[in-house]
Amino acid sequence: MSKVEMMVNGRKVAGEVEDRTLLVHFLRENLGMTGTHVGCDTSQCGACVVHLDGKAVKSCSMLAAQASGSDVITIEGLAAGGELHPVQAAFKEHHGLQCGFCTPGMIMAAVDMINRHPGGLDEKTVRAELEGNICRCTGYHNIVKAILAASGQMSAGAARAA
Repeated sequence: MSKVEMMVNGRKVAGEVEDRTLLVHFLRENLGMTGTHVGCDTSQCGACVVHLDGKAVKSCSMLAAQASGSDVITIEGLAAGGELHPVQAAFKEHHGLQCGFCTPGMIMAAVDMINRHPGGLDEKTVRAELEGNICRCTGYHNIVKAILAASGQMSAGAARAA
């Protein structure tokens, strides 16, 4: 057994876990953060993407003990004060979801992508960066539209703030 401590969505959490416990299972089973989905358990689908110390990671590919001491943001931590994050709002507005299973991981990957490309994104870059996230319903077209719209909005907001 290992003791893990981390910040999750701005809240300090701690728990005892078996050494083999994956971060995704700690988030879901110990903390009730069920927005982070378990898709494949092999790091292929991206449904479990969270942010670890500001970078997108697949939480099924790391142990909870490896995340101890880190800052974790899940899909539940994106909205602020009941207002959707711009990427969440864009997915809603541009119909970037159907069944919704891949959506949390897609949104978390998109936020990371936009943060790494503050000058904006193009369709080719978005499609290339989504290769680690699988969607079986949408054909990706509306997901790409949503990410491009959010990127434009967030880039414009950053420019106004500067």
